[in-house]
Amino acid sequence: MRSVQRSILFSALDRYVGLLLVFVATAVLARLLSPEEFGIYAVVNAITSIIAACFQEFAGASYLIQKRELSRASVQTTFTITLMISAATALVLFVLAQPIARFFELDRLGRGIEVSALNLLLLPFSGTIAALFRREMQFGVLAICNLAAGVTIAIVSVALAMAQFSYMAPLWGGVAGNAVLAVMLLIWRRDFEVMRPSLVDCREIVGFGLYSGAVSVLNVFYGLAPQLFLARVLDFAAVGLYSRATAATQIFDKLVTQVISPVVMPAIVGRSKASGDLKSVYLEAIQLLSAVQWPFLIFMAIMARPIILLWLGPTWIEVVPLVQLLCIGNLALFAACLTYPVFVAVGRVQDALISSLISLPPSLLVIFGASFLGVHAVAASALVTLPFQAAVAFYFLGRHLGLRPAEFIRTLWRSGAVTALVIAGASICTALTEAGGLTSGAGLASAFFVAVLCWWLGLVVTGHPLLQQFQYAAAGLVRMAPGLWPSRTAP
Repeated sequence: MRSVQRSILFSALDRYVGLLLVFVATAVLARLLSPEEFGIYAVVNAITSIIAACFQEFAGASYLIQKRELSRASVQTTFTITLMISAATALVLFVLAQPIARFFELDRLGRGIEVSALNLLLLPFSGTIAALFRREMQFGVLAICNLAAGVTIAIVSVALAMAQFSYMAPLWGGVAGNAVLAVMLLIWRRDFEVMRPSLVDCREIVGFGLYSGAVSVLNVFYGLAPQLFLARVLDFAAVGLYSRATAATQIFDKLVTQVISPVVMPAIVGRSKASGDLKSVYLEAIQLLSAVQWPFLIFMAIMARPIILLWLGPTWIEVVPLVQLLCIGNLALFAACLTYPVFVAVGRVQDALISSLISLPPSLLVIFGASFLGVHAVAASALVTLPFQAAVAFYFLGRHLGLRPAEFIRTLWRSGAVTALVIAGASICTALTEAGGLTSGAGLASAFFVAVLCWWLGLVVTGHPLLQQFQYAAAGLVRMAPGLWPSRTAP
C-alpha cells in the first residue's frame, strides 16, 4: 500500500512540475514569438500529434499495462510493431511534408513537419519503457525522467527562440526533450532485450490496438481540428491565438483530470463490483468533479484579461474573449473523464465509440462552418458542440444506469450554488480592477483569494460532500506521511 501511495504522489508531482515548466516556458516564448509563429508551430504539432496518437494506441502503452500476464515476447512484439509503424509514418510524413505545406499555402510549414517527424522515431523507445515502469508502479523513475525532458524542452526552446529560430524553436525543443527522455529511460531500465525484434502474439496485439487506436485518433483529431481548419480557411495568426486560448482553458485538465485519470477506471470498476450500485457511484463522482471544475472555469472566464496579461503579455490580449467562450463551453464536460470508465464497468465499451461517432462528426461540421466567420466564431461554437457531446454521452449512460434528468438536478444543485458564490466574489474584484482601483496583478491575487474563500463558504453552507472528501484526504496524508520515503534504518 505504501508503494501505491508513493506512486500516486510521484505521479501528481510529475504532472504539476511539468505544468509549471510549460507555464514558464510559454510565458517566455509568448514574448519572443508572434501569434503567427505560434500558429505555425501549433499546426505542425497538430498534424504529428494525430498520427502519433494513432500508432501509440495501435500497439503501445495501453496493451502493455492492461495485459494480465505479460511475457517478454509480448513486450518485444509490441515494441517491434510500434517501431515499424512509427518509422513508416515518419517516412510518409517526411515525403508529404512539402505537399502538406502547399495545401496550407505556407512553404515554411514543410520544414517544421520534417523536423517534428523525428519525434515519431523516438516515441517507440520511450513509450515502451515508460509503459513497463507504469505497470510496475515506478512513478518516481518516470517523474525524474519526465522532469529532465521537460527542463530540456524549456531550455532548448527558449534558447533557440532567442537565437531567432522562430517557430522552429519549440519544435527542436520537443525533439531534444524526447531524445533525453528516451535515453534516460533506456539507461535506467538497462534491459535492451525488450527491443529485440519479434512478432509473437502479433494478432492479439493488433486486435487490441484497432479499437483502442480508433477511439484515440477520433478524439485527438477532434481536439486539434479547429487549428487545422483555421490554418486552411483563415491564417496562422488565428491558429496561434486559438491554440493559446485552448492551452489556458485546459489548465484544469492538467491540474486535476490528468492526475486522477489513471485511478478513475479501476476505482469505478472496483466500487461497482463491491456495491453493485454503479449509478450512485457515478452521481457521487460528478457531484465532486463539478464542485471543482465549474468554479475553476468560471474564475478563468471572469479573470481572463489579467491572467493573459500577466502570463502571455499584452501582445496576446485578443486571446481573452476566446478563453472566456471556451471556458463557458467546457462547463458541460464536467463528467467527461468518467464516461469511458463507466462504459467499461457496465460492459458496453463499444458505446464509447458509438457515442463519439454520433456527436463528433456534426460538431466538426459546426466548427468548420464557424471557421469561415473567424476565430471568435470557432470559439463560440464550443457553446453548442460541447453541450451536445455531453448530452449524447449522458443519453447512453442514462440507458445503462437508469438515470433521469431530475436526479442530475438534485445531484448538481450544491455545485451550482458554490459556483454562484464564486461568480459573485470574483466579479466584485473584476469590477474594482476595471475601475482602476487595483492593478492587474493585485486584482488577480485578490480575486483568487476571494474566490477561494467564497468557494469554501459555499461548500460549508450547502454541506457539499466534497468537504467530507477533504477530511478523508487530510487523514490519509497524515497516515501516509511516515511511509512516503523508505526509512534509512530499515534493514
